[in-house]
Amino acid sequence: MRSHYDYLLVGAGLFSSVFAYEAIRDGKTVLIIEKREHTGGNVYQERRDGISIHKYGAHIFHTSNKEVWDYVNQFTSFNNYINSPVAYYHGEVYNLPFNMNTFSKMFSIFTPEEAKRRIDEERKEIKGEPRNLEEQAISLVGRTIYEKLVKEYTEKQWGRDCKELPPEIIRRLPVRFTYDNNYFNDRYQGIPEEGYNAIIDKMLDGADIILGTDYLVERERWDALADRILYTGCLDEFYGYKFGKLEYRSEIFDHERIECENYQGNAVVNYTSHEKSYTRIIEHKHFLREESPVTWISKEYPVSYEETGEPYYPVSDTRNTELYGRYRALADEDKRLITGGRLAEYKYYDMDKSIEAALRCYQRCR
Repeated sequence: MRSHYDYLLVGAGLFSSVFAYEAIRDGKTVLIIEKREHTGGNVYQERRDGISIHKYGAHIFHTSNKEVWDYVNQFTSFNNYINSPVAYYHGEVYNLPFNMNTFSKMFSIFTPEEAKRRIDEERKEIKGEPRNLEEQAISLVGRTIYEKLVKEYTEKQWGRDCKELPPEIIRRLPVRFTYDNNYFNDRYQGIPEEGYNAIIDKMLDGADIILGTDYLVERERWDALADRILYTGCLDEFYGYKFGKLEYRSEIFDHERIECENYQGNAVVNYTSHEKSYTRIIEHKHFLREESPVTWISKEYPVSYEETGEPYYPVSDTRNTELYGRYRALADEDKRLITGGRLAEYKYYDMDKSIEAALRCYQRCR
C-alpha cells in the first residue's frame, strides 16, 4: 500500500472497475475501498458443483453499442446465450417478452392481425391520461395480459398495489407481433465464458484493494490518501442523510442446491401471481450450459430496503427525485469528489450503460 494515490475509489463494482482500468492504463495509482468481502459488486459469481452462480441475480450482458461490446471482449470471450424467459401463472406457462407465442396461447389465435385486434380492443378501457401504473399497463397491453403477467408480479416487486404506483414506472411494455422469444432487442448478447469475476479481476489488476471495510467509518483517513475520490455508494448516506433518506427496494436471494440434473428447463422463470412470494427462479447452469448431476437455483424475494440494508432499485417518484436533486447539488459543489454508478446516480443501470457511463466519467476527470 502506498502513502498516496491519484484516485481513491469507494466501491469495487462494475463502474469503479472500468474507471480503475482506464486510470491504471494512464499510469495513475488507484486505491479501492470495498465494504463487501469481494470485488465485482452485483456481478460477482460463486462456483459450486461446477456451476457458476450469479450471487446477486441474473446478469445477462446485452448491448447494441459495438464499442462497449469490443471493450468487454478484450477481457474474456462471451457465449451465444439468448435470454428467453418464461412466465408461470397458476399452472399456465407463457413466453416472454409478450410475443405471438404468448398471444396464441393466451387468446387462442394465430395471426398478428388477430392479436393486434384483441389487444387494441382491450386497451380502449382506459380513457384519457393514465393516472397510475394499472391504467398505464392496460393502456399498453390490455387487461388480460396485465392481469396475468404484469399486475401481481409488479405488486410483489414494489410492495404496493398497482393503483398506488405512478404510471412512470412502466413507461412501455414490449409487445412483439412475431414468434420471437429473444427478450432483448440488442445486437450483442451473451454470458462471459470465464465468468464476470475474470473480467473484474483483469480490470483491477494493478490497483491496491482493501475489502470488508466501510469507507464512511474512517472517511477522513482514506480521503487524505488521494487527490481525487470516486464515490459509488448511496449519496444520501455520504451526506449523513442530511435532507432525509432516499427510498429503495431490495432483494433476498435464496440459493438452493437441488438433487437433480435439470430443475426447470430454463435459466429464468418469472412467477407472476401472488401464489408464490418470490418473483422468479434462476437456474444458473443454463447460462453457460454447464454439466453437473445436480443443479443450483436462486429464488428472488423483493423486500423493503430496511429489511436487508442492501439498496437495489431506486423508487424514482417525485419525492425521491427531488430529494436526490438536493444531494446531487451538494456533490456538484465538491471539486475533489467524483460520483458515479447506480447508487450514486440513483438510477438503474444495465451493464453496458454502466460501462459507457464509467468511460465518459473517466474522460471527464482524467
